[in-house]
Amino acid sequence: MPKLSDLVAYCDRRTRRAAFKDSPGAFNGLQMANSGRVTKIGAAVDAGLAPFQQAVAAGVDFLIVHHGMFWDMPRPLTGPVYERVAMLVRGNCALYSNHLPLDSHPQIGNNALLARQLGLTARRGFLPNEGGPIGRIAPSRLPRAALRAKLEKLYPRVTAIECGSAAPRAIAFCSGNGASAVPVLLAEGVDTLVTGELREDVFNRAQEEKLNLYLCGHYATEVHAVKALAAELAAKFGLPWEFIATDNPL
Repeated sequence: MPKLSDLVAYCDRRTRRAAFKDSPGAFNGLQMANSGRVTKIGAAVDAGLAPFQQAVAAGVDFLIVHHGMFWDMPRPLTGPVYERVAMLVRGNCALYSNHLPLDSHPQIGNNALLARQLGLTARRGFLPNEGGPIGRIAPSRLPRAALRAKLEKLYPRVTAIECGSAAPRAIAFCSGNGASAVPVLLAEGVDTLVTGELREDVFNRAQEEKLNLYLCGHYATEVHAVKALAAELAAKFGLPWEFIATDNPL
């Protein structure tokens, strides 16, 4: 039976976790231990009581999440915060969180996989970080209409703001919140961005700077990397794995 420490070490190496500067609350890495052994891997986008309950019910004892549970800590271990921790302890479920390293990764990162699902290859990065660029840019021959049609087949809710070129030569990808990506698009030679969510005031900027922006949902654009890491880890250690979906519409 694989040891917890072996799975954590593999995830840390594969994602180059320690190389990245992230929000202090991200607290990338092992956030909660278990008894030390792993029999089933789970993947979820968010830490929270509902996904923890689902994971424990499914027999998961090593859960990988993109958004961990320490963003607004320290907080008293009371109420919902206590319930989250107690659920993991009662279920002997370890929690491993990985945020920006899993957005950035050139093979199994959210942004590389966003490009790949459109049949594109992300050949360069943008949005620099100490560990490497977070966003990805892929050359493209997809007409704007075809890009939108593909996204609408892949995602249940797509908001399209189409003020840029009808035939973009490249597409930028920034999963989750794309606020940091929009201001640098034109400097990167790109007028088209696929992301999760943006602020209301970006609409004016898109008109003024002639940008194409496709908002596919924060949650929906960040399911990819945790699935990829869990699948790879399961194959490496000969374990089953399961995606814990919460149907988050945001």
